Amino acid sequence: MFDYNYIARLPKPVKFFLVAFLVALSVGYFTGINFVRVTESSTPKGVVENYNGNEDVPEATTMKFKKGKREMLTIIHTHILSISFIFFLLGILVWGTDQSIWLKSFLTIEPFISVLTTFGGIYMLWLGYSFFSYVVIFSGILMTLSYILGVLVVMKDLLK
Repeated sequence: MFDYNYIARLPKPVKFFLVAFLVALSVGYFTGINFVRVTESSTPKGVVENYNGNEDVPEATTMKFKKGKREMLTIIHTHILSISFIFFLLGILVWGTDQSIWLKSFLTIEPFISVLTTFGGIYMLWLGYSFFSYVVIFSGILMTLSYILGVLVVMKDLLK
């Protein structure tokens, strides 16, 4: 039988390496979240404007234009690949913690569903289905909460 509880028993230098990795990964992850905030994409209206533009709003302080198909495909492609890789690496570490199988399963499967839902929703709203902005926000929040909880669970075992 596979021993899932390996993180707490790792040698100290390996634990320091993993803590440094999680700190750097988190700085990168939350820089991306800050970018969402700065581009005012944290509201349904802001999400729609970020991808479909706001050139029809005369009082807009920042003019935004509808993204082209090539740009959308690039955004979706790079984000799905990179964020999936982030959650794959984090998931390997989560499986090595002293948590229930249910929690580990949730923290390692849910983010992939949220990644597909978030960026699939962005594509759908770009196609003109603005109500997908709510799906994008909800799945983005769930993905971020899963990230935070996953990192905390791993850090708890690393700092034992």
